[in-house]
Amino acid sequence: MNVTTPERQFTEVDAYPTRLRDGERLTDRLDPVLWSEWHEAAPITRDEADHYRAKGYLVRRDVFSPDELQALIDTSARLREAPQEIGRDDLITEPESDAVRTIFRLDAHSPLFDRLARDSRVAGVAEFLLGDRVYLHQSRLNYKPGFTGKEFYWHSDFETWHAEDGMPRMRAVSASILLTDNSALNGPLMLVPGSHKTFIACQGETPDANHETSLKAQKIGVPQPDTISRLVKELGLDVATGPAGTIVFFECNTLHGSNGNITPDPRSNGFFVYNAMSNLVGDPYAADKPRPPFLANQGRPVPDPIEPVSGAFA
Repeated sequence: MNVTTPERQFTEVDAYPTRLRDGERLTDRLDPVLWSEWHEAAPITRDEADHYRAKGYLVRRDVFSPDELQALIDTSARLREAPQEIGRDDLITEPESDAVRTIFRLDAHSPLFDRLARDSRVAGVAEFLLGDRVYLHQSRLNYKPGFTGKEFYWHSDFETWHAEDGMPRMRAVSASILLTDNSALNGPLMLVPGSHKTFIACQGETPDANHETSLKAQKIGVPQPDTISRLVKELGLDVATGPAGTIVFFECNTLHGSNGNITPDPRSNGFFVYNAMSNLVGDPYAADKPRPPFLANQGRPVPDPIEPVSGAFA
């Protein structure tokens, strides 16, 4: 691994202009996808590395022991059942009800999830994918209740993180840990494979405090329907399903979303967003001010890199 120094890079030129006034624009990706060369001691197989590079995501199953998984499931349930103990900023409810939609700063609300964020099976893989030491840009618990769980519309995370958080380059990855079974029916993660190779610069200026509405229903920083249709026609559409305990790593620019959940079966996933230490955020590229710290670790002071921890946590 080529470890870089923790300082803001590429500040002179905006490599990915977005939130344009004159219409949507598609450009080729300028950054590597897999930042490490695969080797025999890598934490993923060669086939997994090739799949991530080509498709923009990776699904890993049978990662945790039954005891570890049960501890994560029990802890996530306790967090959801006691929303009054979660700070107001960290708690997002469904658009039309008080049902918990998202709990941010998941690692701060639970020692167990803090340990999970540093686990070598998660953070260690992120280090390999990004070819650098990493820190947590964001963490959250997404909960899509049965019958009423709303959709998450199509978007690229990097577009938002670049425009509103000031993330310079595509050197970040999300790890989604499935805490319930995710089937094709209960609103699982859908991805457009290969879409990470194209940057979609979206139309429309960023409103003040855009996060206050976008966390419930995102309307700014999303591709046009015609663009989504064309990419899906060209590249296909994949769904990341699996039993509880599955981990889905997806590249920061991969176009993704999820349907609403009208089944009786809830869907619950923990998310950790890892950013490379060489890719610290700065001033937003397309917003007047950064989003609040619960949404984006602004790196002031410079965060300490995660030290991946091996061994069982339960």
